[in-house]
Amino acid sequence: MKDWSKIAVALHKKTQGKLEIRSRVPLETRDDLSAAYTPGVAEVSLQCAKEPLLSYDLTMKGRSVAIVSDGTAVLGLGDIGPYGALPVMEGKAILLKRFADVDAIPLCIDTKDPKAIIAFCKAIEPTFGAIMLEDIAAPACVEIERTLEKELGVPVFHDDQHGTAIVVGAAIVNCARLMKRPLDSFRVVVSGTGAAGSSVCRTIRALGVKSLFAYNKLGVVTKKKHAEYDFVVKELLDEGIVDSFEGVDSLEAMMEGIDIFVGVSAPNLLKPEAVKRMAKHPIVFAMANPTPEIDPLAAKEAGAYIVGTGRSDHPNQINNVLAFPGLMKGALQARAKKMTPEMKLAASKALAELIADEELSVDYIVPGAFDPRVADAVAKAVRAAID
Repeated sequence: MKDWSKIAVALHKKTQGKLEIRSRVPLETRDDLSAAYTPGVAEVSLQCAKEPLLSYDLTMKGRSVAIVSDGTAVLGLGDIGPYGALPVMEGKAILLKRFADVDAIPLCIDTKDPKAIIAFCKAIEPTFGAIMLEDIAAPACVEIERTLEKELGVPVFHDDQHGTAIVVGAAIVNCARLMKRPLDSFRVVVSGTGAAGSSVCRTIRALGVKSLFAYNKLGVVTKKKHAEYDFVVKELLDEGIVDSFEGVDSLEAMMEGIDIFVGVSAPNLLKPEAVKRMAKHPIVFAMANPTPEIDPLAAKEAGAYIVGTGRSDHPNQINNVLAFPGLMKGALQARAKKMTPEMKLAASKALAELIADEELSVDYIVPGAFDPRVADAVAKAVRAAID
């Protein structure tokens, strides 16, 4: 097995990071300099100052995204700060470029204060056509995103919340298609109610799942136990997104008769015995990174019919790279001012529809990360949802 830790460090050291800036115009002659910079650029500046919307056509704004992180929830590493976040944000930027030809700049900032992060994002709005919030811990990430959605004139998208949720939604839609069952017939448990988990709950409920329960650090989510948890979980319960699961006190007991387990929580949390207690043809999406809630092979051996993970070394990689490049591309193309729930649901459905009925199988319920159709299909769906 390859030692990806050593390989990755060597790669990053060799290239001194993953990003660089290149000119999109020639700069070889005096005429080139005059057109790209002074004196010619003065007229471009005057036009943008007079009519800010022209910046979408005359500057990088119309094709550029800011990736903003405080480093408080980096991958499976937790709060490792802005320096720790930077390599990951570089990765997000090259994924945007590779899969959607969108330019992105990582901006890892040294503050955990939600108000300071909000002020920072508002200050950089003139330069970017959209803002992606990344690896910001819950519940602050929800507060930040909601405030910016109200106060900015460009779309704001917290990938950790909605990117994963969009792909999970597509996967569940296709499981229902494969099994020829209506979505409202599935009983679902979501493990994790933070950024990703809360959005997963909202997304699959909006897609048609009727029976939805949750599990988190306090255990089985109930109205009584979680009355004073945090506003994110309280909203899920109060709005009827998540049903209060009464009468059991463990995840294993909770899994009795459940059709789908969605894990966005912690490693090795789901035991094979719990999978065996699930309904006939159980579905397990174990997406904690880098170590999932249950090993995919162990889930299969315990009787799971369909298994998905966040990993690239197993079938059914449920990864937000399927969502955010196309979302950003579509939002920029449409010059959207908001990222709406309708746009996110449209992205889920577009991902699901890329796989024809006759192509669906237990090992192929979502498109692959390198499927060249993905970003354009999502972008098209996002534009249509705006129109």
